[in-house]
Amino acid sequence: MGDAFIRHIDLLGYEKRFFPSQHYVYMFLVKWNDLSEKVIYRRFTEIYEFHKALKEMFPIESGDINIENRIIPHLPAPKWFDGQRSTENRQGTLAEYCYTLVNLPHKISRCLHVVNFFKVRHDDMNPVTDSQIKKPEVFLLPKDSKKNPTDITSPIVLQTYRAIADYEKSSTSEMSLKAGDMVDVVEKSENGWWFCQMKNKRGWVPAAYLEPMDGPDESEEQEPNYAGEAYVVRKSYTAVEEDELTLKEGDTIEVIHKLLDGWWVIRKDETTGYYPSMYLQKAGEVNTSAKSEQRNRSAPPRRSTIRNVKSIHKQGRKQISQETYRTNSKKYIQNQQNMRGNSQNKASVIIEKNEAEDNKPKAQPAVPPRPSKDLILNRCTESTWRKIL
Repeated sequence: MGDAFIRHIDLLGYEKRFFPSQHYVYMFLVKWNDLSEKVIYRRFTEIYEFHKALKEMFPIESGDINIENRIIPHLPAPKWFDGQRSTENRQGTLAEYCYTLVNLPHKISRCLHVVNFFKVRHDDMNPVTDSQIKKPEVFLLPKDSKKNPTDITSPIVLQTYRAIADYEKSSTSEMSLKAGDMVDVVEKSENGWWFCQMKNKRGWVPAAYLEPMDGPDESEEQEPNYAGEAYVVRKSYTAVEEDELTLKEGDTIEVIHKLLDGWWVIRKDETTGYYPSMYLQKAGEVNTSAKSEQRNRSAPPRRSTIRNVKSIHKQGRKQISQETYRTNSKKYIQNQQNMRGNSQNKASVIIEKNEAEDNKPKAQPAVPPRPSKDLILNRCTESTWRKIL
């Protein structure tokens, strides 16, 4: 029998999971050439990374050389913060993407990159769960919608953003903008640089210079997490603005708010401030050459430093003051310390109680009274009378 390949991929729906934190995964039924059918689960960020790698493997078919030669389907970049609505709305796009992918020429649809991505993993058979966390919620596609992918899909449309000010590129990989220019966002990177296209031009643009057409984009940003995520500084930076932090390579910090423009709010001990996210790396992650190369770029501009901003929205983006970050961060740290202190006090009280109970004299069993002479004569045998009386 020849090499394995995929005959068909059905999107079944998605799951809302709560461990290790709330997230969403799509469910696919993959039908193989040996007539076997396997259910797999993938996050959209995984699918998008797979898509980007596929495009790099086939630059002609992805339209990188000539857009007219493109046959690999489009896939919109993931939102900064995926909620249930975006997960649900994306199902049609994913169904159409998988349908087109499997029907591409064999050199693409049957390549190892495609086959390996859709193979069953250990996590597909045994998802990581926690008995104390509630079970995943399953959302299945209607049966009728699975018959024809075109019934549940609409044309794949990239998100359109508008430039709020003029931007002059500083390298060949970037793209210049004029205030009011409309661009389609192909890829959103958490470092604050987004890859955009405008007519025949393509290049990286600072996210700070872009605004969505339907209003401020706070919905894409996560809420502050004052518990903090551990990160390591991979490139030193000297603060320019008062609300920024100066750190050295190798410093360990905590990220408490990830912002779209690539400037994250971090905590060093009890001090908070902004720092370029592209110079940080999550604790425990492997430092790859691609990440090291990325850090050679300059940090993107911050929204607060852009002059002559021309927004079409009356209401601007909500901004949290640095004083609010500091106050809430200190409150969180203090609450954690109090909780630890209380738990230690409870433990010491329990130990003291146990020690006190151990030192108490143990109660002796009561000695029953001696039976009377009449009771012995009435209830005992003759041999017992002679021994006792």
